[in-house]
Amino acid sequence: MEKFKDLPYKRPDVKQLKKDFALHLGQFRNAKSFEEADAAFLDFQHSMEAWATQNTIASIRNTMNMKDAFYDEEIKYFNREGSKLMLTLKKAIKALLSSSFRPQLEEKYGKQMFKNYETQMRLVKLTTVLPSIRESNLCTAYSKTAAGCSVEFMGEKCNFYGLLKHMQSTDRNERKAAFEEWAKLYESVSETLDKQYDKLVKLRCTIAKRLGFDSFIDYVYPARGRYDYDAEKVAAFRKAVKTFITPLCEKLYREQAARIGLDKLAWYDEDLCFPDGNATPVGTPEELVEKARQMYGEMSPETGEFFNFMTEHELMDLVTRENKHLGGYMTFLPDYKAPFIFSNFNGTSADIDVLTHEAGHAFEGYYASRRLPVLQLTGSTSEINEIHSMSMEFFAYPWMDRFFGDKADQYRYAHFTDAFKTIPYLVCVDEFQHRVFENPNASPVERRSMWREIEKKYMPWRSYDGNAFLEGGGFWMQKQHIFLYPFYYIDYAMAQLDAFALYKKQVEGGNAWESYLKLCGMGGMYGYFETLDRAGLPNPLDPENVRALAAFVEAQAAVLKSKVGE
Repeated sequence: MEKFKDLPYKRPDVKQLKKDFALHLGQFRNAKSFEEADAAFLDFQHSMEAWATQNTIASIRNTMNMKDAFYDEEIKYFNREGSKLMLTLKKAIKALLSSSFRPQLEEKYGKQMFKNYETQMRLVKLTTVLPSIRESNLCTAYSKTAAGCSVEFMGEKCNFYGLLKHMQSTDRNERKAAFEEWAKLYESVSETLDKQYDKLVKLRCTIAKRLGFDSFIDYVYPARGRYDYDAEKVAAFRKAVKTFITPLCEKLYREQAARIGLDKLAWYDEDLCFPDGNATPVGTPEELVEKARQMYGEMSPETGEFFNFMTEHELMDLVTRENKHLGGYMTFLPDYKAPFIFSNFNGTSADIDVLTHEAGHAFEGYYASRRLPVLQLTGSTSEINEIHSMSMEFFAYPWMDRFFGDKADQYRYAHFTDAFKTIPYLVCVDEFQHRVFENPNASPVERRSMWREIEKKYMPWRSYDGNAFLEGGGFWMQKQHIFLYPFYYIDYAMAQLDAFALYKKQVEGGNAWESYLKLCGMGGMYGYFETLDRAGLPNPLDPENVRALAAFVEAQAAVLKSKVGE
């Protein structure tokens, strides 16, 4: 494989692809043996993988520079033609589901894959092609809006991520000034974001109705592969978070306020954990990557092989710059069995979280793709996928001295408690999305009111220090998942609890790494509950497990706190 920057890109020929699909479909239907049927199925998979690889290359390069006109057009092409290809894919799935060789195929590839196929049959219709194209284009428009925001602050041009760095300053005036600029930046584009989101909500409702669902909520659970639980169980989980997690978070924030010399935290204080400043990584981006390479080499043979592959082929774009897409992600290039990590380094501990969190995703993709019978099975649902990433953050703890020097203990304590304190926010985003799609005709003002009401329920400590835009409920706009990945956020909360469960096993001397490798190696072969059970992990939707893990976090936080002299 070449380095990513040298990988060739060529727009796929859709007409030829459709011909290839038709050929493979005919071979599958006319197969006289399981071996012939399986070969045709794999040929079809390889054609899809070739399409997906070029799509991913275009997508990565588009996010690297949202003003690159060439890749902007390529993304529009994939949005347009990809939705149309779903109808061709539906024919292949129909043949697969009705095949006389289905029992043998299920034995080789697992029943979960066929369950996913059955769901896809329900979710693809000709009448949803145009709305799906419009939805994809709206998501691209949103990304451009967010990526184009910047402001001059303290002599540098900052985007949203750049301003967040200043909100970890030990100077409260600097934190507040950065916060005010951050809020102004969102308020300046709020009208555009409101319109874009309103269109997305209505389009998503249209798609759900055309597929025969009563609401987008009814559609999105099967669409996200949530076969083992429903909205009612998630509502019960949110209640358990409010009961067992919110009170402990309030306690942690009270301790934090006292530690940094405040009576009460404003939002711009929440990220400052210690009065002398948060632990920040030591080294240039290149030096941090080299430290990560050494860490993964020592962690296990599997992780060493993986990270050497990532560095050798330059499969990371880590440094923030103008017109770069916000946030971070891991994606996958099927033809090369290669993960790719994208992020926006900002000089804070979040940079190391990228080298552990996104690397956890990437490791699972690398590891599973070399062990499972077909690449389609490499990933699972997001509730499982996020365990891969969040657990890797904890597995990296023994090496944090290399990144943070004498502040490593401060990093570990702050990271551990921040992971827990984020959970109430995660359920806020989930309840907000449920409320939005229960009331799809709500006005922007009504949506903001919903957000602020929900926020006060799960995060009663949150104060925006009188900022009218945020006190009025504008904070929801900062979460790109709401725009781009509807209902993908509660998954983080569920996965975080299982990551805590793995960490608990680790500190208690259990076989945590063995469980983790088993989890990664399963990919998407099994359903959610079965995957957890096979990896020896608890079901986070059980309120008793939420209570027990909250108790572990409280006890372990005290242990980590004692190491920083408090």
